[in-house]
Amino acid sequence: MSRYRRARDGQTYFFTLVSYWRRPILCSVPIRTALRSALIEVRQRRPFDIDAWVLMPDHLHTIWTLPPDDVDYSTRWALIKRLVSRSCATQFEDGRQPSASRIKHRDASIWHRRFHEHRIRDESDFERHADYIHFNPVKHGYAASAAVWPFSTFHRYVREGVYPADWGGTVHAQRVEWD
Repeated sequence: MSRYRRARDGQTYFFTLVSYWRRPILCSVPIRTALRSALIEVRQRRPFDIDAWVLMPDHLHTIWTLPPDDVDYSTRWALIKRLVSRSCATQFEDGRQPSASRIKHRDASIWHRRFHEHRIRDESDFERHADYIHFNPVKHGYAASAAVWPFSTFHRYVREGVYPADWGGTVHAQRVEWD
């Protein structure tokens, strides 16, 4: 699997974002729709490539490649999270009294404030993380195989010949814990 683009100057990163209180809301139609719109809008203003993606009920994993000389993924995530929150916050209020910290930071009830990031070091690291992303629905028991989970880039990888249609993960993807 050769999807890592060494020829590009832009850095490639693996991200994990989690819903607030790990509520299983991210695969809902309103959030998926708002997330798609937010990604389109932010990518127009601050371009980046989405190399791999999986949306799970309470978290998402993705691999992005940023343009040359650009490492500002934090602003991109802040914009995406803000756009999704503005679009969906009233539909997903959880009834909890927000903490002083959440009020101070104007956090909505959709996203956990922070996110995990890891710079992809080389092609092998890219492959391990892409495999992990695509195996994630199976790992968490949401799908019997990566092929049946609708919210990932797995089918794009199959179309591009990276995975066979019956790909079942790798030993590494089945064992590693990054959530």
